[in-house]
Amino acid sequence: MPTAAGQIQPPRQYHHGTHHLDFESAIEVPDSHAWPDLDDLPSAAAAASPGTSVPVVDLSVSVDAVLGQLASACAAWGAFQVTGHGVPPGLLLRAEAASRRLFALPTSHKLRAARPAEGGASGYGTARISCFFPKLMWSEGFTIAGSPLEHARTLWPAGDPFAFCDVIEEYSAHMQRLARKLLRLMLFSLGLDDDDLGPIHDTTAVLHLNSYPACPDPNRAMGLAPHTDSTLLTLLYQSDSSGLQVLEQSNRWVTVPPMSGALIVNVGDLFQILSNGRYKSVVHRAVVDRSRHRISVAYMCGPQKDAKVSPLEKLVEAQGRAAYRAVTWPEYLNLKGKLFGMTLESCQEDMLVDE
Repeated sequence: MPTAAGQIQPPRQYHHGTHHLDFESAIEVPDSHAWPDLDDLPSAAAAASPGTSVPVVDLSVSVDAVLGQLASACAAWGAFQVTGHGVPPGLLLRAEAASRRLFALPTSHKLRAARPAEGGASGYGTARISCFFPKLMWSEGFTIAGSPLEHARTLWPAGDPFAFCDVIEEYSAHMQRLARKLLRLMLFSLGLDDDDLGPIHDTTAVLHLNSYPACPDPNRAMGLAPHTDSTLLTLLYQSDSSGLQVLEQSNRWVTVPPMSGALIVNVGDLFQILSNGRYKSVVHRAVVDRSRHRISVAYMCGPQKDAKVSPLEKLVEAQGRAAYRAVTWPEYLNLKGKLFGMTLESCQEDMLVDE
């Protein structure tokens, strides 16, 4: 795996305890959050050729045109922005407002809904990948697996938890429909049809709300370290401020600019397995800003927990061999918790891993 500054690091575990920084009151970047190798960040947005950015796929055009756009975007980038998706712009803004309402709560209050230290995905906390890096990240997150009602009642015991829940549930329903549509189209772009859909006839998802507060010294802080998503695909809405960067094939970071009404799609590790390596999951990170508080909402779509994901038969036949072994989403997440950036490599057919 590449180990240059800013890229995915080899697996190593760090233990940060229960450190939770009150970002709103921070007047400097503390040592716990000060990254030493961020010299590339000020010029990161211009690191690629002028005008270079992830492709835009318009779902409102003809199916043939969409399939061509998807094939090009997924093969060359592993990421794209999608328009013409049918998700109401007002709903995107309400999801952002609900996220801001949550993250505006005092840190001590948010910790009432903290994720369990062992087991359980839902709740408030720092990035799960933090344990693989020696420094903490300038961000906080809230994960929702299933109904958000229990956590909402904890966060707003004297208020109206249903206002938050209604937005989250409506948003999740729209994202589910769009994710299933995109998965189907992405497989069609590989030359497959409905009979070849395998484990993605039925999907499940986790919603992750992300907060990247304004930072007093953004050149010393990292919003979210480089990683790939352990999903089939991730649908991301980002507020009207830059922060998301993807690593293009020439090993340069490219900023994904906010685009009104658009959603960002990341190809995930499980889709790389499903496509037998034809479409690669995208390495991405988030940087922070001195004056703007960025919010993103990630719909992380995967198969049902007992569904085995393996390269689809027609793709294996066309390429001559299966590049990866079969794995369930929980199995893959367990591996990623140990191996991080080397997880996909561990799932290659010629690799033996002690699980």
